[in-house]
Amino acid sequence: MKSNFKYLIMGLFTVALISCSKDDDSPEPINEEEVITTLRVVLNPGNITLQSQDLDGEGPNPPTVTVSGSLSANTTYNGTVNFLNELESPAENITEEVEEEDYEHQVLFVTSGASLSISALNKDRNGNDLGTQFSLSTAAAGSGTLRIVLRHEPNKPNDGTLTGAGGETDIDVSFNVTVE
Repeated sequence: MKSNFKYLIMGLFTVALISCSKDDDSPEPINEEEVITTLRVVLNPGNITLQSQDLDGEGPNPPTVTVSGSLSANTTYNGTVNFLNELESPAENITEEVEEEDYEHQVLFVTSGASLSISALNKDRNGNDLGTQFSLSTAAAGSGTLRIVLRHEPNKPNDGTLTGAGGETDIDVSFNVTVE
């Protein structure tokens, strides 16, 4: 009898030990990449809008890219960047998610040809550039491109270049701009 009791205790101990496994069958939720169909930038003064809209997503049609007006020489503009998913009804404002997860995102600006200087005005929770709000200053008249790129999980801090930022690109749009 004593021998059976010993085996019973060992069996219960083994079952208890096995049931305390750290294996968790429920995987950690994955933060899926945002669906962005529309990038809209508004520059003030002047309410100048730069927009890229791609309503078929990754479909065959290219995005429609528009710039509502020219920039004035020797002027400083305050800009806001908005990201939308217009495949949803009503449209989903992805900018809110980007700003909530600010440490996982960064808006980068690349200029070519035109005399533009850009600085991010808002920061993430760690004090690094976010860029959904920015300052754009023009110099002499001319034309060129303003490229706006949203990076997901960039290296932060970084040097503000696409190469230095790393991460994955959520959206990348080039706008033809004219400074008069």
